[in-house]
Amino acid sequence: MTRPLRIGNASGFYGDRRAAVREMLDGGPLDVLTGDYLAELTMLILGRDRSADPSRGYARTFLAQMEECLGLAAERGVRIVVNAGGLNPAGLAGALRDLAARLGLGTAVASVEGDDLLSRAGELGLGTPLTANAYLGAFGIAECLRAGADVVVTGRVTDASLVVGPAIAHFGWGRDDLDPLAGAVVAGHVLECGAQATGGNLSAFDEHPLEQLLHPGFPLAELSADGSCVITKHPGTGGVVDRDTVTAQLLYEIGGPRYAGPDVVARFDTITLTDDGADRVRISGVRGELPPPTTKVCLNSLGGHRNEVTFVLTGDRIEAKARFARAQFEAALTTRPAELVWSTVGVQRPDADTEASASVLLRCTALDPSADVVGRAFSGAAVEMALASYPGFHLTAPPGNGSPFGVYTAAYVPQDAVPHVAVLPDGSRVDIEPPTVMRALEEVPPGQSAPAHPGGQGSTVPGPTRRAPLGAVARARSGDKGGTANIGFWARTDPAAAWLAAVLTPARVRELLPEAADLPVTVHPLPNLRAVNVVIDGLLGRGVAASARFDPQGKAVGEWLRGRTLDIPEELL
Repeated sequence: MTRPLRIGNASGFYGDRRAAVREMLDGGPLDVLTGDYLAELTMLILGRDRSADPSRGYARTFLAQMEECLGLAAERGVRIVVNAGGLNPAGLAGALRDLAARLGLGTAVASVEGDDLLSRAGELGLGTPLTANAYLGAFGIAECLRAGADVVVTGRVTDASLVVGPAIAHFGWGRDDLDPLAGAVVAGHVLECGAQATGGNLSAFDEHPLEQLLHPGFPLAELSADGSCVITKHPGTGGVVDRDTVTAQLLYEIGGPRYAGPDVVARFDTITLTDDGADRVRISGVRGELPPPTTKVCLNSLGGHRNEVTFVLTGDRIEAKARFARAQFEAALTTRPAELVWSTVGVQRPDADTEASASVLLRCTALDPSADVVGRAFSGAAVEMALASYPGFHLTAPPGNGSPFGVYTAAYVPQDAVPHVAVLPDGSRVDIEPPTVMRALEEVPPGQSAPAHPGGQGSTVPGPTRRAPLGAVARARSGDKGGTANIGFWARTDPAAAWLAAVLTPARVRELLPEAADLPVTVHPLPNLRAVNVVIDGLLGRGVAASARFDPQGKAVGEWLRGRTLDIPEELL
């Protein structure tokens, strides 16, 4: 098949807009509709669900969406590929078959499994986690579609595989079609987070009419046989697709220029973006390399229990009140938790015109293996201070019990140690063999990313400078991978991009972000995108579920850094 394949997305996470499936099916022509339901934290949530009830472990909201839209998808001739199977793709596939029968539909349902390594965790050196799921590639999805599946549900596949699999089935690619596979990976990476590619969470949101961004449409890719694509959205839907929105999503939650997956390594330093009309951006030129011999495994373990109390400090003498509250509260604790983390939100504002703006929040987060240590004894100690503490004492919430928290870690196992099974609509099972030719993954050394933008890596702009926020010349998008944060910065012009690459060294990043002073910082230039990607290991501690940080997933680190000031060439301003 040579005609473009129209692939849309209707979910970026478990809890995304429920109406998006219907919106995408009604909004215009599609060949395939995908949905990404699995974040690292979601696997922990589903693991706890499965522990309580072995028949669970999948995204139940997807089943509710299909109750409403399965018939519509059949009427429109749209095939559906989702990872909503989570820890129990067979269970979700069975529930979908039951639903289709009840609705009088002849929907052919297939599934992909093999990613769940929990029963072999000890054998593979993965310890004793609550969940252990390898990231599978796209060829199992393609096998299901070639066998006539209308709906394919998977467990833990790479997010981009939801797009790559349909492309393999449609265009007939093999494992040696590295450049087309890599192009589809890039398209999948843009689509996977839904409305983040159509104006959601955009640094430049204030450059667009407010009404345009209130209800952004979800993205779709018109994918061609060579792996190039056009990112767009259904006509008449909200939001915007331009080079800003596509670049922002390309930089989201990545590391270096080599973006590794089990089928191919996509070189993000070869991506070319060009305008292709209103709400249309073409992606081309993506080069692919051999996949690595290992695949990533998402491990979630129970880390203990946590609780939190938040004191409100109002008016003047904020620092003195904070010292008083900390000392009094810690003295009242009969057992000190294993970890006690204090942080403040806000700063003292003299002569504030509202009580809220005159207040600062003092947070105390406790983590401990014991539920009792961080339970009512912990939060109750704060309540007992109510009539015996600093002036104006009050809390933001009543006392509560502690709750379990999880710890995410990544591991790697040989690809040939992971079963990859396509369960076809007729129930037959097909083993998907791993790649036969692989190559160890190597980092691209800074300065070797190509092609370079005019002015060259490390160029500077002569002339006078002025103190200004970094955001005056840079847009940003940040995110998380476990305890690691990444911040992608990009510029609108080549001179500004060259200046960014020269100025944002690891030392300068640590200066702008004091939390990273003692942490490993790597800066990856991506001159083809007029961008640099900053990776900070350990900024988010042990990951979102265990983090006591105010922004545990690092979603706003980029906006914080855009507000930091430094000397910027006036020519760029």
